[in-house]
Amino acid sequence: MNIAASDLSEVDIKADIVVLPLFEAPQPEQYADVDDKIGGLISRVHTSKEFTGKENQLTLLHVQHTGAERILLVGMGKGPELTSERLRQAGGKAFSYIKKLGLRDIAVSSRSIARDLRNGYEARYENVMYFIEGGILATYRFEKYKKAENGGDIRRIAVLGNGISLPLKRLRIVASAVYLARDLVNTPSNDLTPGQMSESALNVAGRNVKVRVLNEKDIKREAMEAYLAVARGSGSLPRFIIMEYKGGRGAPVVLVGKSITFDSGGISIKAAEGMEKMKYDMAGGAAVLSVIKAISEMAVPLNVTGILPAAENMPGSVAFKPGDVVNSIGGKTIEIISTDAEGRLTLADAIGYAIKYYKPRAIVDIATLTGACSLALGNEAVAMMGTDIMLMELIKEASLETGERVWQMPLYDEYRDYLKSDIADIKNAGGRNGSLVTAASFLKEFAGETPWVHLDIAGTAWNEKEKPYITKGSTGVGVRLLIEFLDRLAGLRAPMDLRQKSDDFSAMACKGTAGQPRGK
Repeated sequence: MNIAASDLSEVDIKADIVVLPLFEAPQPEQYADVDDKIGGLISRVHTSKEFTGKENQLTLLHVQHTGAERILLVGMGKGPELTSERLRQAGGKAFSYIKKLGLRDIAVSSRSIARDLRNGYEARYENVMYFIEGGILATYRFEKYKKAENGGDIRRIAVLGNGISLPLKRLRIVASAVYLARDLVNTPSNDLTPGQMSESALNVAGRNVKVRVLNEKDIKREAMEAYLAVARGSGSLPRFIIMEYKGGRGAPVVLVGKSITFDSGGISIKAAEGMEKMKYDMAGGAAVLSVIKAISEMAVPLNVTGILPAAENMPGSVAFKPGDVVNSIGGKTIEIISTDAEGRLTLADAIGYAIKYYKPRAIVDIATLTGACSLALGNEAVAMMGTDIMLMELIKEASLETGERVWQMPLYDEYRDYLKSDIADIKNAGGRNGSLVTAASFLKEFAGETPWVHLDIAGTAWNEKEKPYITKGSTGVGVRLLIEFLDRLAGLRAPMDLRQKSDDFSAMACKGTAGQPRGK
């Protein structure tokens, strides 16, 4: 997909369709030159109230005497209430509609949306980027196993505006990373085994990314028995994937992504209904893999290591069982209460490995960890817990920028008592009460003194129905969030004003944003 800025006008650009965003109670004179050229069509649909500018409203005009034969009016709602999320959703609605029409060359006018209407100042076209970002994310389709439903993907996007300057390279890289994560998660587990996931990681290796893959013997040598226990019941051997991006100096930030390529629940087997979606249990690993690819292409000035402990959780004849006791790389013993609490076992050894070999400045893990996350937050937010306030504040800021909303949950010391075992150092599940936070409390034991944040994406990694810019299936959640977080950690984004941060968090808490998928 080619994205470029253009100084041509809305009537001169040659395209299949020109997109005109307009606010509620629109003033057609804003596009008077366009309206005059097409015989007053915009004024007529406005006067007749066929188009009012209501949020996400679409009206298609077939026109003559311009470089395009179609104009799409897109409702933006009330101008003073404009947000980045509204812009993404409007762009998503518009581009989804255009893709269904089979049109491939798009021109988007920046006239009406290149201003911050809340504060009345020029916003250097960030609003245009949000609109285009939502549009690109909305056009994703996973059609590997079926014939395409239309004439092809959108081929070209021209962004119209005099002297417009846009960070289009970054937009392309980030969108490509989200597409990659969605592709990985949507791929059936028979085509994405731990071994095949390691091949996907190896494809990212290059000048500034080194990829190493530990096989079963290597994992045994490292005494990662908790991780190996999860993999025992499957015929697909585990692969411990390490991706090292060298973009700066000093200790790396380590991203750990849960990478269970299929989760049956093991001996503590899941209900049959919905089990086919358990291919999504490697969504955290897919996000980390895609983030490493993106930041290497953008040359983010940090050292970042991604760790993906890939495995299948199956109830084979040698599978681990409730009541077993396994060791971990750090020497802490774990009593197995539920084999369906397997992700935290793989993450515990991955965190331990990161601390042993990298002495990281920070660890962030991302995982479809608990069904309780969906019970607590529905499908609207990522649950966040951790031990470092600064890291969590940066992730909150990143969530405001990306629309991938996070909500901080507590990690009281008392939750450790829920995990006390009579025969081991700790048990892997503390019962139904507080199961979201006790899962994080389990991981906290292995993070120790290292600054650490846990992101539970069980409620946001999978979408049951199409939303404005998130298609059915994998959402790719976490990719944009973590890229933005790393940008902020590297000092590539200015910190938010505390008052703005407070106001924006309140707004996000009350209004819908991206991410409406099912939980585990």
